[in-house]
Amino acid sequence: MPLAPGPAARLPEDVLSTETLPRSRRIETETQRAPIRVLFCVDNLGIGGTELNAVRTAEALDPERVRLTVALLGADGELRERYERLGIAIHRFPLGTLRGRRTIAEGRRFVKLLRSERIDVVHCHDMYSNVFGSVAARIAGVGGVIVSRRWSNTLPDPALRTANGIAYRVGHRVLANSEAVAASLQADEGVAERRITVIPNFVEEAAFERPDQAAWSAGRAALGVEPGERVIGIVARLAPVKDHATLLRAFAVVLARIPSVRLVLVGDGPERERLTRLAAELGVATQVTFAGTRPHRPNPHHLFEVSVLSSISEGFPNSVVEAMAAERPIVATRVGGTPDAIADGITGILVPPQDPAALAQGLVRVLEDADEGRRMGIAAGEAARTSYSRPAVLARLLSLYEELARR
Repeated sequence: MPLAPGPAARLPEDVLSTETLPRSRRIETETQRAPIRVLFCVDNLGIGGTELNAVRTAEALDPERVRLTVALLGADGELRERYERLGIAIHRFPLGTLRGRRTIAEGRRFVKLLRSERIDVVHCHDMYSNVFGSVAARIAGVGGVIVSRRWSNTLPDPALRTANGIAYRVGHRVLANSEAVAASLQADEGVAERRITVIPNFVEEAAFERPDQAAWSAGRAALGVEPGERVIGIVARLAPVKDHATLLRAFAVVLARIPSVRLVLVGDGPERERLTRLAAELGVATQVTFAGTRPHRPNPHHLFEVSVLSSISEGFPNSVVEAMAAERPIVATRVGGTPDAIADGITGILVPPQDPAALAQGLVRVLEDADEGRRMGIAAGEAARTSYSRPAVLARLLSLYEELARR
């Protein structure tokens, strides 16, 4: 007569081996023990919101749980050094376009890499990597393919928009970096809600670290800030989508009311010459600092009194959550995923895009009511710690990797 099931009939846990387990349990146990082999497919290694989010994720992932490889499709850049410091291999697959013989040849090389490295999950981060990476990964038989949507508006290039629409269906999961982007995926692209995972950008722990008085004073002096000046600051590439022109027009209104204020523009880009001319035309050039590209460590928002973002389109802006981590009140345009981060009237002020008068009114409000500005800054810092800190966001991403690796 067989023994009745119960504790006395079980072997001690340390006697069990994976060989004694059923095949399904054995695979699950081995998956839990071995690092998940993840490949990041990225468009370039320059400084940008998507690129910074990818490298910060790489730096935050535990190498004992995730073994990371990078595939680079486009231009090299400053972020290569950060990957190399982690010992992460970067494989180049230079694409001229998404069509033609060269793309097919690079696709074959990519499939070969995925198979030789036995990649479990391919994570595509941007519009070109979505198309190239997802199709090649499915050909290679990769069990988990993530494509990303990190922008709120539809792509202006019809061919690229169509190609990304195909990628959304080829991938096993579509990662959106805000609820607004997720809603756009459903409404504009017809992606089923069950296939969308929302994981926002996160800020590094260093972004929360307040500089001491000496570092703060030195940082402001390096930005051309005179003692006693109040600082409005923006950290954004000088590109049309960020609409610094509206910000300069709003600043002219603010400066007429609060003469001690200075505007600091951190970032560089194709609009710099035009914006420099506009500042001179508006008569505000002496109170505007074009600071150029600056390190993200330490967090430059600590050097501002008010942080601002004047974009006409956003997916989910890194600049906003970095300002929140610095406990700064934020005045930003109500576009894309920005309202997902900013609670209007609580952690900042939201205004319509391309409206200099409304932007100026929001900036004057927090500058003239210091108590309200401080309350907003404190609330923003608490929200950043709860929702956008590295531990909060990485736990969700790792859970997605583990789910897809078990496929």
